[in-house]
Amino acid sequence: QQLHFSDSTSSKVTMADDKKNDDVVNGGEALKENEEEANDTPAAVAEEGDGGDEVEAEAGEDAGEGGEGGEGDEGGEEATAGETKKKKKKRKKKKKKKSASANGDGTAAAATTPAAGGTPSQKPHGRMLNDTAFTDYFLKYNQTNPPTIPVSTLFESKNIEYPEGEITPHPLESNTYRITSAEKRAHERMQSDIYSKVRQAAEVHRQVRSYAQSFIKPGIKLTDMCQMLENKNRELIQEDGLRRGIGFPTGCSLNHVAAHYTPNPGDDTVLQYDDVMKVDFGCQIDGRIIDSAWTVSFNPRYDPLLQAVKEATDMGIKTAGIDVRLCDVGEAVQEVMESYEVEIDGKTYPVQCIRNLNGHSIGPYQIHAGKSVPIVKGGDTTKMEEDEMYAIETFGTTGRGYIVEDLECSHYMKNFHAPHVPLRLPRSKKLLSHINKTFGTLAFCKRWLERPDGGSAAVNGTNGKQEKYMGALKNLCDVGIIQPYPPLCDIKGSYTAQYEHTIMLRPTCKEIVSRGDDY
Repeated sequence: QQLHFSDSTSSKVTMADDKKNDDVVNGGEALKENEEEANDTPAAVAEEGDGGDEVEAEAGEDAGEGGEGGEGDEGGEEATAGETKKKKKKRKKKKKKKSASANGDGTAAAATTPAAGGTPSQKPHGRMLNDTAFTDYFLKYNQTNPPTIPVSTLFESKNIEYPEGEITPHPLESNTYRITSAEKRAHERMQSDIYSKVRQAAEVHRQVRSYAQSFIKPGIKLTDMCQMLENKNRELIQEDGLRRGIGFPTGCSLNHVAAHYTPNPGDDTVLQYDDVMKVDFGCQIDGRIIDSAWTVSFNPRYDPLLQAVKEATDMGIKTAGIDVRLCDVGEAVQEVMESYEVEIDGKTYPVQCIRNLNGHSIGPYQIHAGKSVPIVKGGDTTKMEEDEMYAIETFGTTGRGYIVEDLECSHYMKNFHAPHVPLRLPRSKKLLSHINKTFGTLAFCKRWLERPDGGSAAVNGTNGKQEKYMGALKNLCDVGIIQPYPPLCDIKGSYTAQYEHTIMLRPTCKEIVSRGDDY
């Protein structure tokens, strides 16, 4: 045994001397490799595959030759440990050199940081998205997968303008002059900074939803889904309180629930294969809100329902424009929507518009800016105007076509024209102060109040979590400062679908800013 140990020790000394000589010859390259060896993980050893198996086999043979008794075997294993490590290190060095030459900079950073750029190839799990939809579409902008680089870094650092949305002319004969009007073009140039902010928020929305489409599938908890989506939203937009951030809570309404549902703390609802889920979230930069939504389904029996709503939304967008009456948009939407029917479990249902849900105009820090865009005929004859922004959204249902407020409330928003009301409860004053500095007049939810940052890390750091706030929140709702928005539901057993885009009515044209490769 002593001979075995002394042999192994002398061999280790010899190896160390050889290694020093190699280091002197090879210079800093060998030192880098030694540092990388110190950071090796079991995963790197596992990747050796067959080479690792050969090492184990050789180690077993050497151990067998170590001695006949039990103690002799142990001594043999100790003796061959140095040789085994030496062989493993040689194999690792070869692999490291190959990866270093592939990266070009000789570092192992690519092993932990996702590689940027590439060709989009991954398809979403949900149905009825465009054939051009890829969950890694952002790779064409040299984004990583999953996306980690803020959108502003992708474009502004390279002096690249944010991509425009889909450009279409305004309808009506009276608007044909706008395309070539020098006056209207000059007016647009004066607002280029606003357009840039809107397009930046729209690009964040596209990248976040593409990322979300990669993990939205049956079996995911809705709470986990919303947290992943919202955290990615904060990351890509570089959340900074009211200057930049999330426009409103992520809606993930299921089946007969049409809108305004997001899981409250403790809600363990799981997405199922037969569910129809409306994913509705927003991004905002300096109050310019992008509001866009799509419907997720996995069962092909719902395809006609989704197709009806998708085409109705496209028709609403096509009809909208400067000087167009709001009621004309609703009539065009209803005509397309109600031309469809869907068969579920052997029973045929006509697809109906949910007549008391509407699209809406959008203002700075105001998601509902006063005008409503109906989705049925016979309504407001008010006209759309130049420089307005609208969320054109349509809802189809297999139910009665009328929604009511139901279930536990999760969405809240401070009234844009909230009066000054003296508050007596100290907790109410504290909560209102938190809402004012963190959300302003943007919508929020209970989940955000219970986050360590209280909804914004930039504003509150890690000291923003609200404790025992329900009484104060109810008091603020009762006095009219905060408006609750409970889930909107059709009859139980029915299925609802939604598609939505944000459009800008520019002086020369109509820009569908949230349009993407997916819908």
